[in-house]
Amino acid sequence: MTTIADQLHVRYLGVQNYLDTWEKMHDFTEQRNHHTIDEIWIVEHPPVFTQGQAGKAENILQLTDIPIVQTDRGGQVTYHGPGQLIAYLLIDIRRKDFNIRTLVSSIENSLISILADNQVDAIAKADAPGVYVNNKKIASLGLKIRKGCSFHGLALNVDMDLSPFLQINPCGYAGLEMTQCKNEGIALSVNELAPLLIDKLKDRLTYSKIESFFNE
Repeated sequence: MTTIADQLHVRYLGVQNYLDTWEKMHDFTEQRNHHTIDEIWIVEHPPVFTQGQAGKAENILQLTDIPIVQTDRGGQVTYHGPGQLIAYLLIDIRRKDFNIRTLVSSIENSLISILADNQVDAIAKADAPGVYVNNKKIASLGLKIRKGCSFHGLALNVDMDLSPFLQINPCGYAGLEMTQCKNEGIALSVNELAPLLIDKLKDRLTYSKIESFFNE
């Protein structure tokens, strides 16, 4: 018998403004109840720096015309831009009987698995959330838990302009190099990788009934 905890809605939203999407995530989380089906939103953003809740101003090395948004996720500053696969995870972790570490590990292992399927060896680091290839960061994580539910999520660099990362200390680490799927020999696009990522997340987060929605 399929329960509410087994169901997942996946929304493929295309390119969306960061602030609008953040507001919608916040509203969804505020308004949800025990009968709300979990969702994952797949999205790309126009160029934007986002600063985590405990973010430090000194991690922004250079001011440019790229906007900086102070947000409520965990972590320090990062960059979002076209060619980056973003998945926002709107999950009732209490209903799933997960803790935050379980969720983080599930996300990291899903990313590691999709990279391994494409012959790229990647690892997670206990002291620095995210996924790394040869000590270069290929995916970042930032989450917020409210009322036992998660929002925000992951960003996988696929085929993008990495130069804005040079204007910050990515995730608060001075000198941290970034990489992306294209540089590691993966020729798949954001649109091609997204459903593969959902398949990995579905398995690790134990969903059995998936419904997908496009450009809503």
